[in-house]
Amino acid sequence: MIYPSSRVLKSEEIQVVSERINDFLSDWTTHGEPLSASFKIERNQFLIIFIDEENAKAGGCSVDSLTSMIRDIDTEFGSDFLNRIKVSYIEKGETKTINLLDFKKGIKNGSIPQNIEVFDFAKETYNDYLSGFLLPLEKSWAKIYL
Repeated sequence: MIYPSSRVLKSEEIQVVSERINDFLSDWTTHGEPLSASFKIERNQFLIIFIDEENAKAGGCSVDSLTSMIRDIDTEFGSDFLNRIKVSYIEKGETKTINLLDFKKGIKNGSIPQNIEVFDFAKETYNDYLSGFLLPLEKSWAKIYL
């Protein structure tokens, strides 16, 4: 599960967020069974939760508890992790995050060049993440706006 912040997090924020997520994941369960999960914060902006679903799959209540914890982080830091109506992309080496409507307009009017790379927050598995978290625009989910 990938949760994009609307901005780059400061190192102090990353430390606090990491501690909270570690604490949460160490006690995370689904239907009374412990979940084996880990996380990383990619590019100081993208919170990525990896779940090993070999023994237990995350259920509705366990995902709700994760969402609640992330909402608390959002409230404290204004990170906007749960807002799914935004796009993050790399332009000239810089990661940018904007509203989806602004992204569509920018592609259409040319203010966002077509030689960008786009992040895909819908990746469900670790292998999907490794093979397609960041793709050229023309190979990404956002190619529909070209």
